[in-house]
Amino acid sequence: MVELSRADLHVSVSDPAATSMNFLNEVANRFPDAISLAAGRPYDGFHATEDVSRHVDTYLNHLRAEGLSEAQVRGRLLQYGRTNGHIHSLIARMLETDEGIVVPPEAVMVTSGCQEAMVIALRALCPHPGDVVLAVEPCYVGLSGAARILGVEVVPVPESPAGLAPEAVAEAARRVRAAGKRPRALYLVPNFSNPSGISLPVATRRLLLDIAGEQDLLLLEDDPYGLFGLDDEPRPTLKSLDTDARVIYLGSFAKSVFPGARVGFLVADQTVVDGQGRRTLLADEMSAVKSMLTVNTSAVSQAVIGGVLVASDCGLRAANCDKIAFYRRNLRSLLDALEKFFPKSWRDEGKVRWNVPGGGFFAVVDLPFRADEELLELSAEEYGVLWTPMRFFYTDGGDRSVRLSCSYLMPEQISEGVRRLSRLVAEKV
Repeated sequence: MVELSRADLHVSVSDPAATSMNFLNEVANRFPDAISLAAGRPYDGFHATEDVSRHVDTYLNHLRAEGLSEAQVRGRLLQYGRTNGHIHSLIARMLETDEGIVVPPEAVMVTSGCQEAMVIALRALCPHPGDVVLAVEPCYVGLSGAARILGVEVVPVPESPAGLAPEAVAEAARRVRAAGKRPRALYLVPNFSNPSGISLPVATRRLLLDIAGEQDLLLLEDDPYGLFGLDDEPRPTLKSLDTDARVIYLGSFAKSVFPGARVGFLVADQTVVDGQGRRTLLADEMSAVKSMLTVNTSAVSQAVIGGVLVASDCGLRAANCDKIAFYRRNLRSLLDALEKFFPKSWRDEGKVRWNVPGGGFFAVVDLPFRADEELLELSAEEYGVLWTPMRFFYTDGGDRSVRLSCSYLMPEQISEGVRRLSRLVAEKV
């Protein structure tokens, strides 16, 4: 039998982020009775399997109402389709309705999950070995993992408890240029970031757009959690504030609908000029990358999401009122449980701290000892609770912090999970 050396395989097959997530899944499988405060997946009780066919029917009826023949409707569902997708107009309407983002439908590319959108954006923007992407750290592992596969260097920009400082972005860009490289873009999650849960104030968002202009950076704005604030305070996306086409917006229907559809999108309305002065949209240029990656996004999956958009009149914020209430309740349950089970004396002495996110799925707890894979396995086996080491999201750091997720559980499970974690901490302290 053929044996291959791992040294002869691409570095991405042993990427620390990917292997750490595999380890997390493996521990969860070995200890199925442990309460998982690690999984960041959405709660699946909002949908039933029969909803899928209903959404498809809604979309097909929409196509018929638009004047498509039965042969055209069949082809739309069963054939290869437009590389950049066929629900782009509905997504453009949704963005204007929910986020105040006004872009031409042709600037929207429908992707196979937001992960593909990240890969396409990184590949298109970083053609040369010296091209660098800045990323807020702690950073979502999907972005850092995609960059590793593509061989794109990621330079971290540290996030403080108050969020990202725009001047830190400028300083990182200057350092990259001083090293003879080219900073191309900054990746960030401005609303309830994964993993930190931090959101950027509106004033910071505006300053960040100014810095991006000064430093000639594009902003890769990832916004999977923007619907799920603890309150109804407006949190304008960077893209809605963008007057200079600095922002490429990355979106997903995993949380607002369900992840099994595997439909995401990107908005790239930047103008591209070729050597003859011809002008196209960046989304059109990126279609060449997508055509060689997945050919096109599943037409059936697009029909499911299209049906949801049609039924909601392209307003997912209003259509998700039940989910918004559910995730608000769960995040409050998590924060209440931390207050209940972690003694005030620990907090006063600085032994344990946690942040208080304004929404989303996650909170971060700082501990007085190393929180690594070894401790996680002990936590699962002896205390019956899982969490995610924050070190998974850092190039170097996060060793004494854990991410807690509250998205998939019921409030009583969240409370019990935090109680079990407090027992572990009490015995370690």
